Amino acid sequence: MLTQSRQARDFLSRISDLATSWPRPAAFWKPVPAPAPADQPLPRHLEDSLSIPIRSAQGDPECIDAQDCGQFLARQELWSDLSSQIREADETRATAPCGLPLADLIAYGARADVVTATEHALSEDQNARSRALIRGLMAFEALRAENRHDPYLTALVALAHIDIGWAWRSAASEKTLQSSQRRCAAHFDRAAALLDPIAEASRHSAFLLAAQCALHAGRKGGTMQVADAYSALIDLAPDNHRHMRTLGTQMLPRASGSYEALELEARRTAARTEATWGAGGYTWVYFDTITIDDQACARVDTRFFLDGLRDIVQANPSQEMINLLAAYCTIALPKGLGRDLQADVPRLKIAGAADWLIRSHLSELHPLIWAHAAEGFDNSARIRCVSRFAARGHAGALQAIAAQFRDEIQSGQRIAFTKQGLQFSPA
Repeated sequence: MLTQSRQARDFLSRISDLATSWPRPAAFWKPVPAPAPADQPLPRHLEDSLSIPIRSAQGDPECIDAQDCGQFLARQELWSDLSSQIREADETRATAPCGLPLADLIAYGARADVVTATEHALSEDQNARSRALIRGLMAFEALRAENRHDPYLTALVALAHIDIGWAWRSAASEKTLQSSQRRCAAHFDRAAALLDPIAEASRHSAFLLAAQCALHAGRKGGTMQVADAYSALIDLAPDNHRHMRTLGTQMLPRASGSYEALELEARRTAARTEATWGAGGYTWVYFDTITIDDQACARVDTRFFLDGLRDIVQANPSQEMINLLAAYCTIALPKGLGRDLQADVPRLKIAGAADWLIRSHLSELHPLIWAHAAEGFDNSARIRCVSRFAARGHAGALQAIAAQFRDEIQSGQRIAFTKQGLQFSPA
């Protein structure tokens, strides 16, 4: 027991020594706050100590409007109008304030009924012959047959197959794993068959090329083939950081790449998107990978990543972005602490950026972003009730933000977030 205790102390000492050995830019580095002593807990009702405006729990109104538009046109079977709306948004590179392309949002709304019905049927029973599983998709296939020369409607049906493929994979249990994997693969194969004839037409369309790239997430491909596909997409839409994040996860060994390929593509992306993001391209490529892969986290160039983080804020200081980065640093990234000593050092250093993000840039709270951060930004996570999901995000955000102001709160101060900056007053 004595030996184990000494080993534990040595382990913690090594973490401390490593963490303190990194150079610390004074304005941007602060260690992750230690837990409060047991006799000095944070107040139970954090609203008494923190005042921060709350953004609508339902999300960005323009995102909702675009999805509603797509859903309405699909329900009315106004396929020509739907195709025109997606095409126009794609060609003009129109985006919502949150940065999502309107073409993607309209298309998501258009296939939402079909995908949701399938997800619901899978949650009830996984009978592959259930009419509820195939009715909507067969209607989409009929739509595509009637409009086989329309690349946008073809891509829409392919994306529905991809979404349903992911639904099968998410619904898999230990008992149904093999059959679910076969069903998932079959939907990805069908999507590939639909998209292959429009590959040439996709070269100059961010929407169509994103659909082509979505295939790679469901099955392994050659490293260079995947990297080149995403590079072409990023060149078409450098403002959309989601493509760079997906490139990063695709460059992990568990997908289609290697750690060497991940580092190479992160640096190449930073160079190609420098005019838009500064060094931020490097950060975006590593953004999700270091939360899910300890080796990737241990290998990341922390200084480059933090430089990119600052450049991202300079390029896009919107509250949507600040909430994303703050939630990432305080909730998503620290989840992996303790799994790997070498990965813990970069995690601690990057997580420390939460201090300047929150203190210098945060002025309103977006609960859904924090809720998604708690799920590891997992797009396949099932959200049965948006209001409850947002409420969990709100509670988690207050806890994370309060941890950054532990000293002030325990000394009896109240912190108010305003557009003019932080204001402190007696509680």
